[in-house]
Amino acid sequence: MNEQNKPAYYAIIPSEVRYCEELKFAERLLYGEITALAGKEGYCFATNRYFGELYHVIPGTISRWINHLENLGFVKTEVIRNDKNQVTERRIYINEYNREFIQNTYKQNEQYPYEQNCIYPISRKAKDNNINIRIDRFFKFIIKKEKQNPEKLTENEQNQFYSLLEKLELNYTEELLKLFTKENIEKLKIIIYALKELFTSNKKQLVTKVKREELIFLYDTCKDKQLEYENTSKEINNFFEYYYISLIRKLEKAT
Repeated sequence: MNEQNKPAYYAIIPSEVRYCEELKFAERLLYGEITALAGKEGYCFATNRYFGELYHVIPGTISRWINHLENLGFVKTEVIRNDKNQVTERRIYINEYNREFIQNTYKQNEQYPYEQNCIYPISRKAKDNNINIRIDRFFKFIIKKEKQNPEKLTENEQNQFYSLLEKLELNYTEELLKLFTKENIEKLKIIIYALKELFTSNKKQLVTKVKREELIFLYDTCKDKQLEYENTSKEINNFFEYYYISLIRKLEKAT
């Protein structure tokens, strides 16, 4: 590929990717390239052929690298099809935790709601609706047992995740949910999706430290912080990401 055709954006590779022993060095570099291309639209739509020409390998090799990154929870892929069920585009998303890290790379001294003097200076006007759609789809899959598997969990992963929800007493039926308020259903949706993100990430070991009461308490704390910021310049852009990152930090802190 000619120099003039190469992307000119910054690439960011978080430490958890840089030092992941399960990743090949080329896969870590590819991850950085994906972050550079995802910066403009929020996702990367480059083809395997494009990456192959960039790194002088065949498209099949790129496909294996991306699959490995996805299996480890660093990226997510989505295939877009037309009315004839033909693939028109593949989108590669940076996982929610790392995307938030990338967006805030140059913001220093960021704190979280279970610590004092919390700041989260991101405009809520830039809120990404994509994650809300994915949360709703996954909730319907888990609760209503819809056939569509939006997060591509294997049968074994599904069984393990259901066991996790049962252990945490979050395995509500549709009948029980009819008694829930809209606010409590929204709370359940976000908590369940946060657990799924943790369960399918390279931080899966943290799941063993999760407690039902702490999940709920942290959610309420994050909501209080969101309300506190509504009339200030420190608005929260995406509540789910805020909650998920706060959960990871809390669990890591307890290690």
